[in-house]
Amino acid sequence: MINVIVILEIDPARVDEFLEVITFNAAESVKEPGCTRFEVNRQFEQPNLFALSEQYVDQAAMEAHYQTPHFALWKEKSATGFVTRRWSVKGPVLD
Repeated sequence: MINVIVILEIDPARVDEFLEVITFNAAESVKEPGCTRFEVNRQFEQPNLFALSEQYVDQAAMEAHYQTPHFALWKEKSATGFVTRRWSVKGPVLD
C-alpha cells in the first residue's frame, strides 16, 4: 500500500472554490481501481487548512491517478493560486 498525505493551506477568500474542485477530485479518485481511499479533512481551529489522505494499492496505481482527467482539472485549478502553502509525504505503508 502507498499512502499520500497532503497538507494544504488555502487562501481564505477562495476556500469555496477549492472545496468544489477537491471534493470532485476525491469523489472521482475513489472510483479508480487502484485507489482505496481519498479523504479531505478540514482543521477545526484554522478552517482554511486541509489534509488529504489518499491510499493506493501500489505505486503504479498512484502514478495512474496522476494521469486522470479529474487530477488534470485539480492541477489546472490549483495552479490559479488558491493553494498558498503545501506539504506532502508519499510512500509505502511501513509494517
